Amino acid sequence: MLYFLLFSLSLVLFFPSNSHGFVVVNLLRLHPNVAASASCTPHVPPLQQTKGTKTRTDITNIMVYKKKKTNLYAISPSSSSNNDPYSNMSPRQLVSIGMNEFKQANIHKSIELFDLADSLVPNSALTPYLWQRGISLYYNHDFQQGSLQFRYDVKVNPLDVEEIVWDIACQNQLQLQNPEYEIKKMALPQGQKDRRRIMSVVYNLFRGDATEAELAKAGHEGNPSDLFYALFYLGLYCESIGEISKAEHYMKEAVKSEYANGRGDYMTSCARVHSLVYVM
Repeated sequence: MLYFLLFSLSLVLFFPSNSHGFVVVNLLRLHPNVAASASCTPHVPPLQQTKGTKTRTDITNIMVYKKKKTNLYAISPSSSSNNDPYSNMSPRQLVSIGMNEFKQANIHKSIELFDLADSLVPNSALTPYLWQRGISLYYNHDFQQGSLQFRYDVKVNPLDVEEIVWDIACQNQLQLQNPEYEIKKMALPQGQKDRRRIMSVVYNLFRGDATEAELAKAGHEGNPSDLFYALFYLGLYCESIGEISKAEHYMKEAVKSEYANGRGDYMTSCARVHSLVYVM
Protein backbone atom coordinates (compact mmCIF):
# COMPACT_ATOMS: atom_id res chain seq x y z
CA MET A 1 0.00 0.00 0.00
CA LEU A 2 2.78 2.47 0.88
CA TYR A 3 4.51 1.79 -2.45
CA PHE A 4 1.25 2.36 -4.29
CA LEU A 5 0.56 5.65 -2.52
CA LEU A 6 4.03 6.90 -3.37
CA PHE A 7 3.52 5.84 -6.97
CA SER A 8 0.11 7.52 -7.10
CA LEU A 9 1.57 10.72 -5.77
CA SER A 10 4.32 10.56 -8.37
CA LEU A 11 1.71 10.60 -11.16
CA VAL A 12 0.19 13.88 -10.07
CA LEU A 13 1.47 16.21 -12.78
CA PHE A 14 -0.26 19.54 -12.45
CA PHE A 15 -0.21 22.55 -14.65
CA PRO A 16 1.90 24.92 -12.54
CA SER A 17 0.07 27.68 -10.74
CA ASN A 18 0.18 31.20 -12.14
CA SER A 19 0.91 32.70 -8.75
CA HIS A 20 4.09 34.70 -8.78
CA GLY A 21 4.57 38.32 -7.72
CA PHE A 22 2.35 40.96 -9.24
CA VAL A 23 4.05 43.74 -11.20
CA VAL A 24 2.78 46.57 -13.34
CA VAL A 25 2.55 45.79 -17.05
CA ASN A 26 2.12 49.03 -18.95
CA LEU A 27 1.78 47.69 -22.46
CA LEU A 28 0.20 44.57 -23.89
CA ARG A 29 1.45 43.95 -27.38
CA LEU A 30 -1.93 43.52 -29.01
CA HIS A 31 -2.56 42.46 -32.55
CA PRO A 32 -3.45 45.67 -34.46
CA ASN A 33 -6.99 44.46 -35.14
CA VAL A 34 -7.60 43.94 -31.45
CA ALA A 35 -5.72 46.91 -30.06
CA ALA A 36 -8.26 49.34 -31.44
CA SER A 37 -11.09 47.67 -29.54
CA ALA A 38 -9.31 47.06 -26.23
CA SER A 39 -9.83 49.69 -23.57
CA CYS A 40 -6.50 49.16 -21.79
CA THR A 41 -5.38 51.90 -19.45
CA PRO A 42 -1.79 53.13 -19.78
CA HIS A 43 -0.98 52.42 -16.14
CA VAL A 44 -2.26 49.94 -13.60
CA PRO A 45 -1.46 50.44 -9.91
CA PRO A 46 0.62 47.65 -8.35
CA LEU A 47 -1.47 44.87 -6.86
CA GLN A 48 -0.78 43.21 -3.54
CA GLN A 49 1.02 39.91 -3.92
CA THR A 50 -1.24 36.98 -3.15
CA LYS A 51 -0.68 33.30 -2.80
CA GLY A 52 -1.88 31.43 -5.86
CA THR A 53 -4.13 28.40 -5.93
CA LYS A 54 -4.27 25.32 -8.09
CA THR A 55 -7.48 24.43 -9.86
CA ARG A 56 -6.78 20.78 -10.56
CA THR A 57 -8.51 18.25 -8.35
CA ASP A 58 -6.25 16.31 -5.99
CA ILE A 59 -6.12 13.13 -8.05
CA THR A 60 -4.24 11.15 -5.40
CA ASN A 61 -7.49 10.29 -3.66
CA ILE A 62 -9.05 9.43 -6.99
CA MET A 63 -6.20 7.04 -7.80
CA VAL A 64 -6.47 5.39 -4.38
CA TYR A 65 -10.21 5.02 -4.89
CA LYS A 66 -9.63 3.49 -8.33
CA LYS A 67 -7.21 1.01 -6.74
CA LYS A 68 -9.86 -0.19 -4.36
CA LYS A 69 -12.27 -0.68 -7.23
CA THR A 70 -9.92 -2.08 -9.88
CA ASN A 71 -7.06 -3.67 -7.91
CA LEU A 72 -4.52 -1.30 -9.39
CA TYR A 73 -1.22 -2.59 -8.03
CA ALA A 74 2.22 -1.10 -8.03
CA ILE A 75 3.68 -1.16 -11.51
CA SER A 76 6.85 -3.15 -12.10
CA PRO A 77 9.35 -2.19 -14.81
CA SER A 78 8.83 -3.81 -18.18
CA SER A 79 10.66 -7.09 -18.84
CA SER A 80 11.39 -6.24 -22.50
CA SER A 81 14.68 -6.80 -24.25
CA ASN A 82 17.76 -5.11 -22.86
CA ASN A 83 18.14 -3.47 -26.25
CA ASP A 84 15.12 -1.34 -25.40
CA PRO A 85 16.36 1.75 -23.49
CA TYR A 86 12.94 2.12 -21.85
CA SER A 87 12.48 -1.52 -20.78
CA ASN A 88 13.29 -0.95 -17.10
CA MET A 89 11.53 2.38 -16.67
CA SER A 90 8.44 3.09 -14.63
CA PRO A 91 5.41 4.96 -16.04
CA ARG A 92 6.48 8.03 -14.09
CA GLN A 93 9.92 7.99 -15.70
CA LEU A 94 8.44 7.47 -19.16
CA VAL A 95 6.07 10.42 -18.74
CA SER A 96 8.94 12.62 -17.56
CA ILE A 97 11.09 11.66 -20.56
CA GLY A 98 8.11 12.16 -22.86
CA MET A 99 7.66 15.68 -21.52
CA ASN A 100 11.34 16.42 -22.18
CA GLU A 101 11.04 15.05 -25.72
CA PHE A 102 8.08 17.34 -26.30
CA LYS A 103 10.05 20.34 -25.07
CA GLN A 104 12.62 19.51 -27.76
CA ALA A 105 9.80 19.44 -30.34
CA ASN A 106 10.12 15.66 -30.75
CA ILE A 107 6.37 15.29 -30.96
CA HIS A 108 6.16 11.71 -32.28
CA LYS A 109 8.63 10.45 -29.68
CA SER A 110 6.74 12.10 -26.84
CA ILE A 111 3.52 10.37 -27.93
CA GLU A 112 5.28 7.01 -28.09
CA LEU A 113 6.54 7.44 -24.54
CA PHE A 114 3.18 8.59 -23.17
CA ASP A 115 1.51 5.62 -24.87
CA LEU A 116 4.10 3.24 -23.41
CA ALA A 117 3.57 4.65 -19.91
CA ASP A 118 -0.18 4.29 -20.36
CA SER A 119 0.17 0.66 -21.45
CA LEU A 120 2.04 -0.28 -18.27
CA VAL A 121 -0.80 0.71 -15.92
CA PRO A 122 -3.66 -1.82 -15.66
CA ASN A 123 -7.25 -0.96 -16.51
CA SER A 124 -6.29 2.29 -18.30
CA ALA A 125 -6.04 3.90 -14.86
CA LEU A 126 -3.38 6.36 -16.03
CA THR A 127 -5.18 7.45 -19.20
CA PRO A 128 -7.29 10.27 -17.68
CA TYR A 129 -4.19 11.92 -16.24
CA LEU A 130 -2.10 12.13 -19.42
CA TRP A 131 -2.98 15.70 -20.37
CA GLN A 132 0.55 16.00 -21.77
CA ARG A 133 -0.36 13.34 -24.34
CA GLY A 134 -3.36 15.41 -25.44
CA ILE A 135 -1.14 18.42 -26.10
CA SER A 136 1.32 16.31 -28.09
CA LEU A 137 -1.54 14.88 -30.15
CA TYR A 138 -2.72 18.40 -30.93
CA TYR A 139 0.70 19.37 -32.26
CA ASN A 140 0.82 16.09 -34.18
CA HIS A 141 -2.39 17.31 -35.87
CA ASP A 142 -4.24 14.27 -34.49
CA PHE A 143 -7.13 16.39 -33.32
CA GLN A 144 -9.66 13.58 -32.94
CA GLN A 145 -7.46 11.62 -30.54
CA GLY A 146 -6.45 14.85 -28.82
CA SER A 147 -10.08 15.69 -28.16
CA LEU A 148 -10.71 12.18 -26.77
CA GLN A 149 -7.71 12.50 -24.42
CA PHE A 150 -8.91 15.81 -22.99
CA ARG A 151 -12.42 14.42 -22.56
CA TYR A 152 -11.03 11.48 -20.60
CA ASP A 153 -9.19 13.99 -18.42
CA VAL A 154 -12.26 16.12 -17.72
CA LYS A 155 -14.20 13.05 -16.56
CA VAL A 156 -11.94 12.82 -13.51
CA ASN A 157 -11.22 16.52 -13.19
CA PRO A 158 -14.34 18.45 -14.29
CA LEU A 159 -13.06 21.78 -12.93
CA ASP A 160 -10.00 21.90 -15.18
CA VAL A 161 -10.49 24.86 -17.52
CA GLU A 162 -7.37 24.19 -19.56
CA GLU A 163 -8.47 20.66 -20.47
CA ILE A 164 -11.79 22.07 -21.67
CA VAL A 165 -10.28 24.79 -23.85
CA TRP A 166 -7.74 22.40 -25.39
CA ASP A 167 -10.62 20.10 -26.32
CA ILE A 168 -12.40 23.03 -27.95
CA ALA A 169 -9.22 23.90 -29.86
CA CYS A 170 -9.08 20.30 -31.16
CA GLN A 171 -12.71 20.48 -32.23
CA ASN A 172 -12.21 23.85 -33.90
CA GLN A 173 -9.46 22.22 -35.97
CA LEU A 174 -11.72 19.30 -36.85
CA GLN A 175 -14.32 21.77 -38.09
CA LEU A 176 -11.70 23.53 -40.22
CA GLN A 177 -11.02 20.14 -41.82
CA ASN A 178 -14.69 19.33 -42.19
CA PRO A 179 -17.18 22.25 -42.06
CA GLU A 180 -19.97 19.79 -41.28
CA TYR A 181 -18.26 18.66 -38.07
CA GLU A 182 -20.45 19.57 -35.08
CA ILE A 183 -18.51 21.07 -32.18
CA LYS A 184 -19.72 19.88 -28.79
CA LYS A 185 -18.14 22.12 -26.20
CA MET A 186 -17.69 20.85 -22.66
CA ALA A 187 -18.48 23.22 -19.82
CA LEU A 188 -17.68 23.62 -16.16
CA PRO A 189 -20.28 22.30 -13.72
CA GLN A 190 -23.06 24.82 -13.21
CA GLY A 191 -22.11 27.50 -10.70
CA GLN A 192 -18.39 26.65 -10.83
CA LYS A 193 -15.59 28.80 -12.23
CA ASP A 194 -11.81 28.89 -12.28
CA ARG A 195 -10.39 30.86 -9.37
CA ARG A 196 -7.67 32.29 -11.63
CA ARG A 197 -9.17 35.35 -13.27
CA ILE A 198 -7.10 34.99 -16.43
CA MET A 199 -8.27 31.40 -16.97
CA SER A 200 -11.89 32.40 -16.47
CA VAL A 201 -11.52 34.83 -19.38
CA VAL A 202 -9.68 32.20 -21.45
CA TYR A 203 -12.56 29.80 -20.80
CA ASN A 204 -15.12 32.41 -21.83
CA LEU A 205 -13.23 33.19 -25.05
CA PHE A 206 -13.16 29.56 -26.16
CA ARG A 207 -16.78 29.10 -25.14
CA GLY A 208 -17.81 32.14 -27.21
CA ASP A 209 -18.67 34.36 -24.24
CA ALA A 210 -15.71 36.78 -24.38
CA THR A 211 -13.69 38.61 -27.02
CA GLU A 212 -10.00 38.65 -27.84
CA ALA A 213 -9.85 42.23 -26.59
CA GLU A 214 -11.27 41.21 -23.21
CA LEU A 215 -8.65 38.49 -22.78
CA ALA A 216 -5.89 40.85 -23.90
CA LYS A 217 -7.04 43.44 -21.36
CA ALA A 218 -7.13 40.82 -18.57
CA GLY A 219 -3.56 39.82 -19.39
CA HIS A 220 -2.46 43.45 -19.38
CA GLU A 221 -3.94 44.04 -15.94
CA GLY A 222 -2.44 40.93 -14.33
CA ASN A 223 0.98 39.63 -13.42
CA PRO A 224 3.66 38.28 -15.83
CA SER A 225 2.13 34.81 -15.92
CA ASP A 226 -1.30 36.30 -16.70
CA LEU A 227 0.22 38.21 -19.60
CA PHE A 228 1.88 35.06 -20.93
CA TYR A 229 -1.26 32.95 -20.62
CA ALA A 230 -3.38 35.64 -22.29
CA LEU A 231 -0.99 35.81 -25.24
CA PHE A 232 -0.57 32.04 -25.44
CA TYR A 233 -4.27 31.24 -25.43
CA LEU A 234 -5.02 34.08 -27.82
CA GLY A 235 -2.52 32.45 -30.15
CA LEU A 236 -3.97 28.97 -29.68
CA TYR A 237 -7.53 30.24 -30.16
CA CYS A 238 -6.75 32.17 -33.34
CA GLU A 239 -4.74 29.29 -34.78
CA SER A 240 -7.54 26.83 -34.03
CA ILE A 241 -10.07 28.91 -35.99
CA GLY A 242 -7.74 29.50 -38.94
CA GLU A 243 -6.61 33.06 -38.22
CA ILE A 244 -2.96 32.21 -38.73
CA SER A 245 -1.50 35.72 -38.96
CA LYS A 246 -2.99 36.77 -35.64
CA ALA A 247 -1.99 33.47 -34.05
CA GLU A 248 1.61 34.02 -35.18
CA HIS A 249 1.65 37.49 -33.65
CA TYR A 250 0.28 36.38 -30.28
CA MET A 251 2.47 33.29 -30.00
CA LYS A 252 5.65 35.20 -30.81
CA GLU A 253 4.80 37.72 -28.12
CA ALA A 254 4.10 34.88 -25.66
CA VAL A 255 7.53 33.37 -26.34
CA LYS A 256 9.20 36.76 -25.80
CA SER A 257 7.30 37.51 -22.59
CA GLU A 258 8.98 37.92 -19.21
CA TYR A 259 7.28 34.83 -17.80
CA ALA A 260 8.35 32.60 -20.70
CA ASN A 261 11.95 33.70 -20.26
CA GLY A 262 11.96 33.42 -16.49
CA ARG A 263 10.98 30.38 -14.47
CA GLY A 264 8.24 29.47 -16.91
CA ASP A 265 6.41 26.14 -16.95
CA TYR A 266 5.34 23.38 -19.36
CA MET A 267 3.06 25.76 -21.22
CA THR A 268 5.92 28.10 -22.05
CA SER A 269 7.50 25.10 -23.75
CA CYS A 270 4.23 24.64 -25.63
CA ALA A 271 4.52 28.21 -26.93
CA ARG A 272 8.02 27.51 -28.26
CA VAL A 273 6.97 24.19 -29.80
CA HIS A 274 3.94 25.86 -31.34
CA SER A 275 6.20 28.41 -33.00
CA LEU A 276 8.40 25.60 -34.39
CA VAL A 277 5.56 23.35 -35.54
CA TYR A 278 3.80 26.15 -37.36
CA VAL A 279 7.07 27.69 -38.62
CA MET A 280 6.27 31.14 -37.31
